[in-house]
Amino acid sequence: MQLFYDPAIVPPLHTLGEEESKHCIRVLRLGRGATLHIADGRGTLYRCRIVEDDPRRCTVEVVETIPDFERLSYALTVAVAPTKNADRFEWFLEKATEVGIGAVIPLETEHSERRVFKAERSEKIITAAMKQSLKAYRPVLHPLTPFREAVLAPLRGGG
Repeated sequence: MQLFYDPAIVPPLHTLGEEESKHCIRVLRLGRGATLHIADGRGTLYRCRIVEDDPRRCTVEVVETIPDFERLSYALTVAVAPTKNADRFEWFLEKATEVGIGAVIPLETEHSERRVFKAERSEKIITAAMKQSLKAYRPVLHPLTPFREAVLAPLRGGG
């Protein structure tokens, strides 16, 4: 199964963004009539068929909608301080996404060595991990939060 991500998918016909279209048509060499799956990141999985195989604007027809695809019976939120080595935090984001974490709260602690947090890069890593692990739920990435604020705040769910 090949999984694509588009939070704005609206059946019955949908046009993928340019980046996803290029990946679908040029990289994977899928053509008209091929089947692919699109997740909206909120738990719905769409089985689609390609009706227009333009690498800039691939149009698909939604054949089946599967709500709550592989929904977990729980929602986990993990609060973690980004490590000095950015690669380790990125690895954590990948693995957390793969096991089904609902939300990640990056923490700023008293002894944090990393005060700059690249949210856009982290979002891309989460999206890639979601697609690779065939998840229909995309974890919520909260902004960098001071430790005290995170501990005193009411629990924030994964969606």
